[in-house]
Amino acid sequence: MTTFILFGSFFFFLILTVPIGIALGLAGLVTALYSSNISITFLAQGLVTATDNFALMAVPFFILAGELMGRGGISNRLFDLANVFVGRLTGGFAMAAVLTCMFFSAISGSGPATVAAIGGIMIPAMVAQGYDKRFATAVIVSAGSLGIIIPPSIPLVLYGVSGNQSIGDLFMGGILPGILLGVVMITWVYIYSKKKNYTGTKEKFTFKNMLIKLNHAKWSLLVPVIILGGIYGGIFTPTEAAVVAVVYAGLVSFLFHKQIRWKDIPIIIRDATLNSVVILLIIGTANAFGTLLSMERIPQAIANEFLSISENSLILLLCIILLLLLIGCFIDTSAAVIIFTPILLPIALELGVDPIHFGVLMIVTLAIGFITPPLGVNLFVGSGISGIGMPALARAVVPFFFVMLFSLAVIIIIPPLTLLFL
Repeated sequence: MTTFILFGSFFFFLILTVPIGIALGLAGLVTALYSSNISITFLAQGLVTATDNFALMAVPFFILAGELMGRGGISNRLFDLANVFVGRLTGGFAMAAVLTCMFFSAISGSGPATVAAIGGIMIPAMVAQGYDKRFATAVIVSAGSLGIIIPPSIPLVLYGVSGNQSIGDLFMGGILPGILLGVVMITWVYIYSKKKNYTGTKEKFTFKNMLIKLNHAKWSLLVPVIILGGIYGGIFTPTEAAVVAVVYAGLVSFLFHKQIRWKDIPIIIRDATLNSVVILLIIGTANAFGTLLSMERIPQAIANEFLSISENSLILLLCIILLLLLIGCFIDTSAAVIIFTPILLPIALELGVDPIHFGVLMIVTLAIGFITPPLGVNLFVGSGISGIGMPALARAVVPFFFVMLFSLAVIIIIPPLTLLFL
C-alpha cells in the first residue's frame, strides 16, 4: 500500500502540472504522513545530504559558465566557422546549424540552453535562406539534444554522482556518441535538403577565410580542450574544471569578445542561480523519493521482474531502453537520472554492461525525450522562438526522432564508441 501511495501521489501531482521537484517532495511527504514507520524529518535530511556532495558543485558552475559563454557572443562565431566548412554544400546552412549546436554543446552542457542560444540566431537566418520554418526549427530543436551528450554534460555529472562512477570517464565516453549523433543528423539534413533543393551559399572555400573564422572562434573552441585536457591531464577534478570554465568564460566574454558588460552580471547570475536551484531541488527531493523506494525494496523488485523477462541480455537491455524512452516523455532528464540510476544500474551490471557505457546509453536515450511530447522541453523552447505551434513542430521532428533512435542502436551494438578513450 505504501508503494501505491508513493507512486499514486507522485503521478497525481504531475497530472496537476506541479513542477517535478516539488511533486517528488510532496509525494514523499504524503507517504511519510501515511506510514507510521517513516519519519517526516528524513525529507529534510534528504534535501541536505543529497546536495552535500563535492562532485555536485560542478553543476551550478557549469551552468554559470554556459550562461557566460551563451551571452558572450560565441554563437555567431561558431556558426561562421561551421559555415566555412559546409555552407557551400546542399543544405549547408542547416548542416552548419547542427555543427554549431555540437560546438555549443561542448560549452553549455544543456539541451534547452543550446536551443535558446542557437535558435534565436539560426532559425531566422535559415528562413531567410529559403528553408521551411518548421524544418529549420526541427533542426535546432533536435541538434540541441546533443547538449546533454557531448561533454561537459550536466546529466552525465548527475549519473556519475548517483551511480558512483567517474565523471571524467563519463565525459570521455560521451564524445564519440555525441559526434555520431551529429554526423547522422547532418546526413539526414543533406538528404532532406537534396529533396527540397535547399542549395548552399555558393561561397568558395578558401584557407584564408577558414583561418580568419578560426581565429575569431578560437577562444570558444578552447573551452572543451581546457576542461577535458585538464581533467585527464590530472591538473584538476571535474568540479574544479567547472570553476576553471567559469573563470575562463568570464575572461573571454569580458576581455576578448567584449559582449558582456558589468550591468549584465546580475542577470546572468540570476538566470544561472534559478537553473541551478531547480536541478538541486530535484536532486534533494529525488534522493528522499529514492530512499523511500529502497525502504520498500522496489528497486530489487523491479530488477527481479526485468531479469525474469528473458535470459538474453540484449533483450533485457532493449527493455530498459524502451522504459527510458517512455520515462523521457514524462519526466525531466535530471530527475529521471537521479531516480532511475540506482534502480537500473544494478540490472545493467547484472547483465554485464559496462557502467560507463550504460550511463552514456541512459543519457542518449533520455536526450530523445527532449523532442518527444508531452514534456519535450526543447520543443517548447523552439516553439517559443519560432512561433510554430507544438503539434506542427512535433510532427516536424519525427524524422529526427528516428535518426536519434538509429544512432542509439549503433551505440548499443558497438560499445567501443563509448569505451574507446577509457
